[in-house]
Amino acid sequence: MKTASPRDRALLACGVASTPVFYALAALQLALRPGYDIRTQPISFLAVGELGWIQVANFLATGALALAGALGLRHVLRGQRGGSTGPILVGLYSLGMIGAGLFGPDPLPVSGQEPQMSVIGALHMAAFLVSFLSLIVACFVFARRFGTVGKRGWALYSIATALLAPALVAAGMATPSWAGVIVGGAGVVLFGWLSLVALTIRGEASPSGSLSSHATAA
Repeated sequence: MKTASPRDRALLACGVASTPVFYALAALQLALRPGYDIRTQPISFLAVGELGWIQVANFLATGALALAGALGLRHVLRGQRGGSTGPILVGLYSLGMIGAGLFGPDPLPVSGQEPQMSVIGALHMAAFLVSFLSLIVACFVFARRFGTVGKRGWALYSIATALLAPALVAAGMATPSWAGVIVGGAGVVLFGWLSLVALTIRGEASPSGSLSSHATAA
């Protein structure tokens, strides 16, 4: 692998930071929103209400950081297996997160009312679905890439992530009383995978990482 430029290393660092930033800001809001119940409400619902702008900004910032990470992956992995498809899928994830911020979720219906989905709420759901599905497919793309370069552990980790994340979402849908926590955990698994992949590829593309690869090849 070629050595990454300082710019590309900075872009990959943004990708590394995307998940910690998202969940750190979400955790901060738990302290500011005593009426919010993480057990039953998804993190997206933090975008509703007077302080909803914080979660909107969180979606936008996370999407921007992930998009920068996708650009870094594209530059560093150019010409390698998965070097085009993988970063494109990460880019779709980032655009979905930005879309989830631009189009907020519908508020919870008042007790006794039938839930109704607005156009904006439907766009929010679609954007988040694009994000989630894009990263799941990216897991398989990068699993193949890691297998090609001899990183079997990372390949298995990527496949396990792609299988575990949707399983957790399904479990959350089947357990409404803990849906918020379980689906949030699915996000930690899937989004965290992206941050760790950006971190390991950043390490591979560092001057010391490149020297190690050449030494191993020799």
